[in-house]
Amino acid sequence: MPGLDASNGATEVVGDIGKLSLELFKDTCQHILSYLQGLTRGVDSSQISNTFQRNGVNLDENALQSIIRFLMLTFRSAGKSNLSAGDLVSKLEGGCSQWPKASLQVVHKLWTEQGPLVHSQQEVQALLSIGQLVDMQWKLGMAVSSDTCRSLNSPFVSVLLKIVEPSGQISQKSFEMTIPQFQNFHKQFKEMAAVLETV
Repeated sequence: MPGLDASNGATEVVGDIGKLSLELFKDTCQHILSYLQGLTRGVDSSQISNTFQRNGVNLDENALQSIIRFLMLTFRSAGKSNLSAGDLVSKLEGGCSQWPKASLQVVHKLWTEQGPLVHSQQEVQALLSIGQLVDMQWKLGMAVSSDTCRSLNSPFVSVLLKIVEPSGQISQKSFEMTIPQFQNFHKQFKEMAAVLETV
């Protein structure tokens, strides 16, 4: 199972996990499990980092990201494989002997409660592996000139989309449209809204 063997840096990540109190570890796992169940739009690493700092745990950004990626990959893989809590803990122990027993007990308890929900969500996401739109910003601009035309005076609409990818990472996509393109875009959104109201 990817993410669970020592060759992927598991020993170092498990060492960093050992620096967390059980409550912090449980909260971090819960944050990731909530995302994997589709209850949240993404994993907010800055929120997790702030929680660590408030509780006196000072990990650098790379260590924090490694913990989040490791746990996300571990829980996602376990969900896709439909592992039981006992099997998950056995794989973790087999991948790295450094695991604190209390941390494995936290994983066992959380996975017993939430593993089936993660598995169900992973099956749905396998069918619908597309990103989710979380924010859209736009602005109207005026192209005054270009390298080929001194007096362009052409209005345009610039759009920025924030999308949570199936991996949990938030990406940004931007594009520009002419006014006629934007009007067509708007018309299509109105048609989608009208169809959604009939459902």
